[in-house]
Amino acid sequence: MSMTRSMSTHRRGEKIASAVNRSALNDEDPHDSSAVDDIACKWPIVSLAEVVDINPRLGDVEPTSDSLASFVPMKSVEAESGRFEPTGTRQVSEVRKGYTAFRDGDVLFAKVTPCMENGKAAVMRGLTNGIGFGSTEFFALRPTERIDARYLLHFLLQQSFRSQAARNMTGAVGLRRVPKAYLERQQIPLPSLAEQKLIVAEIEQQFTRLDAGVAALRRAQANLKRYRAAVLNVACAGRLVPTEVEFAASGERASTFESGSVLLERLVSERRKDWDGRGKFEELAVANVSVLPSIPRGWVWATIDQIAIDTMIGLDRGRSHQSPGGESGAPYIKMNNVTMDGKVLLDSLVTVAATATETSRFAVLEGDILFNTRNSKELVGKVGLVRQPLSGYVYNNNLMRIRTARSVSPAFLAMQMCSPAFRQRMETVKKATTNVAAVYAKDLLPLPIALPPTREQARIVAEVDRRLSVVEELEATVTANLQRAARLRQSILQKAFSGTLV
Repeated sequence: MSMTRSMSTHRRGEKIASAVNRSALNDEDPHDSSAVDDIACKWPIVSLAEVVDINPRLGDVEPTSDSLASFVPMKSVEAESGRFEPTGTRQVSEVRKGYTAFRDGDVLFAKVTPCMENGKAAVMRGLTNGIGFGSTEFFALRPTERIDARYLLHFLLQQSFRSQAARNMTGAVGLRRVPKAYLERQQIPLPSLAEQKLIVAEIEQQFTRLDAGVAALRRAQANLKRYRAAVLNVACAGRLVPTEVEFAASGERASTFESGSVLLERLVSERRKDWDGRGKFEELAVANVSVLPSIPRGWVWATIDQIAIDTMIGLDRGRSHQSPGGESGAPYIKMNNVTMDGKVLLDSLVTVAATATETSRFAVLEGDILFNTRNSKELVGKVGLVRQPLSGYVYNNNLMRIRTARSVSPAFLAMQMCSPAFRQRMETVKKATTNVAAVYAKDLLPLPIALPPTREQARIVAEVDRRLSVVEELEATVTANLQRAARLRQSILQKAFSGTLV
């Protein structure tokens, strides 16, 4: 990827982002009391039970067992968009029992947490043979002739409606559901069918404009992510800043410098000299250069094992032993506090009881690297660089603390471990089960790292920080405008059902 072309693309991010601000409702915000007039709705108010049938039979004539029907599991319904995509067809005999039945024109509405709060709902259209089956965690709402299905859908997608429904859920934690009786008695404004259709048309026209702005923001997000990866890959390949060899050849600096190979030899020698463990010093893992790409002159392939003087798994404290932040105890860094872009978030930490010995042993210091050894398949291997920790912070046993040897920049090592090239190497040693993946120390420490001279490490880190600071500003702008788009979407619905949109 061309760095110049990529950056020019990202400089358009703010312009793209600002488009959302003009997408709908004259830039009004539903949280601004001046944006929406609080007027009394002049339409009749009815209960949902008066205008919809909840979980009705498919029809007067039931399909035969060998008939085909669309299958719509929960994952097939998008959050808030009203879009869905069946996963295929099933014979009615396979799904007649244990699934929710529906037909074209019905509205599916998730009743279980967190799907309901996320807005999983859709009008069924284009089903095989006009019928479908899906998760029992859906309500199937069949509109009567008094209410338009799209009008009903948009009413259910209001954040205010879903928030109130969430407060009235019943059941155990994690499996709470909206009761059918609660849904039946909820009230809905009911204009004439013709006016409902006008309202739906206006909502969807506004949403089309808003969605175009959101799509542009999503593209900008993806471009920024690609640019971030490109910066890290180019930096780790030695093509981002002039090398020490190039400086020496140009005469800008003294021709003598400590090359990567000399640096590595010195680090390993110091490790042997400082060895205070029992028994013979165990030789450190060496990189297999025959399978690695070429690197600039003056660099050398090392391993994490060779350049890390300390690696340790963190303190094990289960959830029952954790207290909310602000209570007494040691602030406890967990895997969720390590981000995908190389940071360790030190605000809003829980606390745990820890002895003085544990607090000392599992302390985090400025420049420590925390590596996420165990997580989901997508998140395992997150790397975070600790910046400005307060005294007494400790870390979780799903994290490994890595401290670098002298003359190795921890920021440079963290940057390499975040790069796509390193993560590809890490994928080859990841151990995964159905739900969880792990990267063990014995597999992580032998992984190769390209090691430049010390001064070059510092220049690379400074240039990467400069470029990524621009990316982070643009990402913050895009994120803020995506949040604004979500508020605008709700503002459109609020106007629609208060009678001020049309």
